[in-house]
Amino acid sequence: ANSLYNLTRISSPEGFWIKHVADSLAIARYFPELAKTRIHVADIGCGAGFPSLVLASAFPEMLITAIDSTGKKSAFVKMAATQLGLKNLRVTHGRAIELNRQPEWQGRFELITARAVAPAMTIYRETNRMLNKNGRWILYKTPEHAMNDLEVMNNETLKYGLQWQLSPEFNLPQESGTRQFLYSSNIGQPH
Repeated sequence: ANSLYNLTRISSPEGFWIKHVADSLAIARYFPELAKTRIHVADIGCGAGFPSLVLASAFPEMLITAIDSTGKKSAFVKMAATQLGLKNLRVTHGRAIELNRQPEWQGRFELITARAVAPAMTIYRETNRMLNKNGRWILYKTPEHAMNDLEVMNNETLKYGLQWQLSPEFNLPQESGTRQFLYSSNIGQPH
């Protein structure tokens, strides 16, 4: 499928399992409560379906909406979800910034994820209305990007009652890279 759709630069089977699947599943290691709760999740910039396809497969209680502005990517994820029989995964072709302005999308999600999409502030600004008042963002990052984003996010969003934190760093198998989650906690005021 990758050669037909040009979805990812990672083309080896080993790279696929490590850099896409293992990376996508790491969220359950650091946030195990997510796997046990029926929550609505938006995966922003879902690309080839990571983490949305993996999370929908592994955690049927999650109700996931995969969002991507590139038609061929959202079409691929929709096709894959259908072929895998994933009833808990919906796909939307669109831009988060535009969906964020639409009343029917506001307050809809308990969790917003994004993996290798944009700086945290961009994700926040383009999705802040989509998250419900008790929701949070969990962003997949490299440690360098996570640290850079952490200071910016805490400086800019504390006034909205959000505090941002970092998970411990973790290594992907076979020395395939180090990752870290940047995540929000609601500490009072609505955002």
